[in-house]
Formats: sequence, structure tokens, C-alpha cells
Amino acid sequence: MTSPCIICVAITGSLPTKANNPAVPITVSEQVESTHEAFEAGASIVHAHVRNDDETPSSDPEKFAALKEGIEKHCPGMIIQFSTGGRSGAGQTRGGMLSLGPDMASLSVGSNNFPTRVYENPPDLVDWLASEILAYDVKPEIEAFDLSHILKAKDMADKGQLAGTPYVQFVMGVKNAMPVDRDVFDYYIHTVHRLFGAGAPWCAAGIGSNQLTLNEWAIAAGGHARTGLEDNVRLDRDRLAPSNAALVRRAAEICERHNRPIATWTEARRILGLRLPKDRTEGQAA
Repeated sequence: MTSPCIICVAITGSLPTKANNPAVPITVSEQVESTHEAFEAGASIVHAHVRNDDETPSSDPEKFAALKEGIEKHCPGMIIQFSTGGRSGAGQTRGGMLSLGPDMASLSVGSNNFPTRVYENPPDLVDWLASEILAYDVKPEIEAFDLSHILKAKDMADKGQLAGTPYVQFVMGVKNAMPVDRDVFDYYIHTVHRLFGAGAPWCAAGIGSNQLTLNEWAIAAGGHARTGLEDNVRLDRDRLAPSNAALVRRAAEICERHNRPIATWTEARRILGLRLPKDRTEGQAA
């Protein structure tokens, strides 16, 4: 297996705080610094949320704008992916930052259970988010918490609500949602390839201690990997992760074991069908 592996780093999320791990970046400056370290360690996508000063989730477009500006300055070429997830806001506020034109945005196309509540993604909101993503020429990453979400993405693509080949991410290990199950994982891959073609790229994310398992499975199976403090604040049972970069380096080590070169930002953009940033060349990447 020699195809490049894209590593996505989910730097902050909406839930982890410094009480969980002091390395969780909260302010925009902390996020930019943490992203730069992860970029240098091999991450080519940053999945971004923003927070208020009291660490609570935010959907403030001004914070997203400042974060985007900082990442573009310090991590030239890195793919910037904004979250439109429901923990950061309600209704259309979830997509209020799409007008900033990030390279990508997460898109959950169906509802499911979360640890203490229902993660609501009603059809009218999903349709609106998809329309905004199309309008601003942003590539969606389909967050598949369930098999039905992959099938929904196919339906949306057939109707012209999604441009190009959907990039599907399998999310496993959320309590009360899809557990980490190898047969299901393999069937997800089969379903993506059946619906979107044998060469369709896909990614996987594991929550908590499942992060390492899903990194291993995805990289070994020819997919792409997500890591980062949003999903998991620990290296193992006894050690907190010292940084997002440390988790990226762990994923990179798995790539090396499976003879998967780490995708550069230009390779990642080619794989995902994303345009190159203006006036940037591979040699400028850290």
C-alpha cells in the first residue's frame, strides 16, 4: 500500500477543556500555534471549531475569520475545514461562517443519538447547509455516524446538492451511536466504493481510546485518518497527549508501518479535488 495518506487534525472541538487536558487550544492564537505544530508534524487538513473566552462553544464568524487568517499565514497550503456541527450553535448559525470560503466544511446529513442527547440534523437544515456549501464553493466532508448517512449523501449527490465525489468520514465510538465494529467498518468502505466508485477517498475517526484503533484500521485499509484533541485527549490510559502534534506524529508512525507516505498539502488537495491556493508552491510548506 503506497498511496499517500491524508492526516486531518481536529484541534479543539466543542467539548474538551483545559481541565481535561491543558494542551487543548482555546484562543485563536493557541489554535493557530497548535495547528502549525500539527502541520509540521504531517497534518494537511485542520478541522476547526472556535470557542468563547470561557471555553464554551461558539459559532462566531469573526472568530472563524481570525483563525482562518492565522492558519493561512502560518500554515501555507494547509486545507482549512470548518465545522458546521450542532454542538457549536443552533439552526442556521451553524453555517454562518461558510461565507468566509474555507476549503472544506463538515456536513452531518442525518440525526443520531449522542451520549446525553439527540444530535439533531433535520432535513431542512441539512438542505440549507448543503446549499450554502455549494454557493460558496466549499467541499463538504460527510460525517457518517450511521450507514444511512452514507446513503443520504448519495441521494444528495444525485440531486445535485453536493458537488463532485463526496468525501465521507466514518465516525465510530460515540456513546449511543455507532460503536467500533470491524464488520461495520468494512461494510462502510464497501458502501462508499459501491456508491461513489472504487477510487472514492474516505476517512475515519475514532472517539476517545478508539482513535488509535480507527487510525490503524483506516491507514491499513487505504483510507485517510483523523486525529487530534477534539476526539481524544490522551496518548494512552496513563498519559495525556502533550499536543495535537503528538497525536499527528502517532498517526504518521502508523503510516510508516503500513508503507503509506504522508500526503503533503498539494497531494491532499489533488486527492480531494481542491484548488491550489494562489501564489503558493509546495516548497513554501513547512
